[in-house]
Amino acid sequence: MTTVAHLLADSLEAHNVDQIFCVPGESYVGLTSVLTARNSIKMIVCRHEGGAGFAAVADGRLRSRSGVCIVSRGPGLANAMVAIHSAFHDATPLVMLVGQVERKDFGRGALQEQNYSKLLGDITKLVIEVNEPETASEAIARAFHVAESGTQGPVAVILPEDIFDEETDAEVNLPRPRALSGPRKEDLDQLADMLAKSERPLAVVGGALLADTLYDSNVAADLRKLAETWVLPVNPTHRRPQLFDARHPNYGGYMGIRVPPALIGEMKKADLMVSIGERITDSVSQSYTFPAAPQPQLPLVHIWPDSNEIGRVFRPTLGIASDPYEVIKALLARGAPADAAKRKGWVDGLHSIHMGLLDKKWEPTTDGVNFAAIVCEVDKHLADDAIITSDAGNFGSYIHRYIGFKSTQIFLSSIVGAMGSGMPMAVAGTLRHPGRQAVCFIGDGGALMMGNELATACQYGGNPIMIISDNSMYGTIGMHSYVRYPERKFMDAMRLTNPDFAAWGRSFGCEAITIRDESEVAAGIAAAFAVRTKPVVVHCLTSAIQMSAWRRYAGDELQ
Repeated sequence: MTTVAHLLADSLEAHNVDQIFCVPGESYVGLTSVLTARNSIKMIVCRHEGGAGFAAVADGRLRSRSGVCIVSRGPGLANAMVAIHSAFHDATPLVMLVGQVERKDFGRGALQEQNYSKLLGDITKLVIEVNEPETASEAIARAFHVAESGTQGPVAVILPEDIFDEETDAEVNLPRPRALSGPRKEDLDQLADMLAKSERPLAVVGGALLADTLYDSNVAADLRKLAETWVLPVNPTHRRPQLFDARHPNYGGYMGIRVPPALIGEMKKADLMVSIGERITDSVSQSYTFPAAPQPQLPLVHIWPDSNEIGRVFRPTLGIASDPYEVIKALLARGAPADAAKRKGWVDGLHSIHMGLLDKKWEPTTDGVNFAAIVCEVDKHLADDAIITSDAGNFGSYIHRYIGFKSTQIFLSSIVGAMGSGMPMAVAGTLRHPGRQAVCFIGDGGALMMGNELATACQYGGNPIMIISDNSMYGTIGMHSYVRYPERKFMDAMRLTNPDFAAWGRSFGCEAITIRDESEVAAGIAAAFAVRTKPVVVHCLTSAIQMSAWRRYAGDELQ
């Protein structure tokens, strides 16, 4: 016989969990006391449940399995829901363990009691309530299996406070083998025929293929081989820039949110779109205009590991419910068509536009540093295996415009655009891979949401570099206000009063640097990267007039 707490610890160990992110809560002290005593799984104590959740999401991406987070009932879970929402929309596996009131108090409205099946039903793949000791290990195994299968996503496991000390003779439920779906021969025949006939195809690659790169190190090389032998342009999608080397001649442009007119105009000349592991959201499809929903304006092949997703929004010409890497391997085994070289001009044209956009040019600004100057300087210092994270905001457009990502680098972000994710993800990166560069780009808004996880980095020996773009406003919302209602004043609703972020950083024990003018950029960024033993905060006083990497306010004035 053993207790449920020990059985849960055994089950987590069986699933190769080596660290868990949490904010301690009374509803699960029965579990944390056992985990702490064993010391086989490192407990990373964070400063906010949202930060713990985002760190777990990032850690899952970094370790090729679901990240794990534990939160207490009620307010604890409410704080963590931003990370669950992000994992659900980003199709990222996450196992969230949630405390609950004692079983005898169910339905009484006890302190912090909640019906989690109702509360989480719309932002998780599954909610599992463990109300019997014998089902505890089975719940863990099912949670990991569901989170990592098909369209990946978050699973919540609800654990009543009084169950941890219950005894049980249930055995540890071992991890379930990862089941991979493969393409049918007739689907491959049709896909190969469509590619052979196409003169201007687009190979759009996304998140499900990114998941494959974590399971198999050959994915990036095989994708590159497919692009070269079949003469295809490869277009990484929104916040998945590391899927293909940006300077490879087959890189056909970044298919992110609001693709620049010169590139999207050329892309729209395509006669075939093959979506390899991309879910195709509104961000990728340019607000459902390319491809158009529900009826695409060009033949669409949608390859995704879950048949329920294919055809849900778009009517594809061919839908293949398959692990995307299996399709890549099958096409390589089949061999390219004899006349594949006919597409070289098309590929070269797209790549030329892309390289022009990647060119490190920007306009000076009078109200602060153009953030382009910061990002371009950071790019000079990034290692080939750097971990780069980005919070949500218009400052992210500079990252995707000016950084030529490599497939050996790691990029972490909330694909759905949840603010606050950047710093916790950078902490997860530097803890999972000590010694590797971890660089977080974040705005002044996001910095004061979850930037307090700097304390977590300091506590556990992490050393991320935090690049803060401080333009004293919620810049993205300001842009939307300006574009939609140019006749209306909006700044009073967007303006922020910020601290001295350098002094703020020093208060955590970090190194801190302030950049006020473009003349200080090179020395400031070099100094930040020279620090190796503790976190660094780089406070950049940036332009609000330059609203993104692509546009600025007319007349250099803000309303």
